Amino acid sequence: MTEGDEAADPVAAELGEELVRFFRLLQARKQRSRDEHGGGDRALLAALVRFGPKRATDLAVVAHLDLSTVSRQIRSLIERGLVERTPDPEDRRGALLSVSPSGLAAFDAFREQRNRELSALLENWTGEDRQQLVRLLARLNDEFARQHTAEQGAAK
Repeated sequence: MTEGDEAADPVAAELGEELVRFFRLLQARKQRSRDEHGGGDRALLAALVRFGPKRATDLAVVAHLDLSTVSRQIRSLIERGLVERTPDPEDRRGALLSVSPSGLAAFDAFREQRNRELSALLENWTGEDRQQLVRLLARLNDEFARQHTAEQGAAK
């Protein structure tokens, strides 16, 4: 972005700075969580809970992860009994991955921990501010998702 672009939309420039700051803080937290609590499990378990049984390739897409990363993490999740692999009824050569009861319990524990941490983080915010944050973040996520879908379609 050139200086002229920033002058044309100072709010976009300010948002960009805040997003960079947020992502850096989030990345540092994710790294700490990964080191402490197996944070790599969370995204895959969440995707399987939310979207149901998936083939590894489809899981990689919905979790926004590289297939090699998913394959490595899935092996670990299966070994620990958090994910189950069953034959795909539509194509017996493939396998479907689904959350086991232990995996669902682990997901629930991750979600409860996240919710407690966010509640503590926002404890000094008014209810109205909290709701506005959720509404605006959902709107921003929707825009990112629309753009991502459009870019994926254009790349094909």
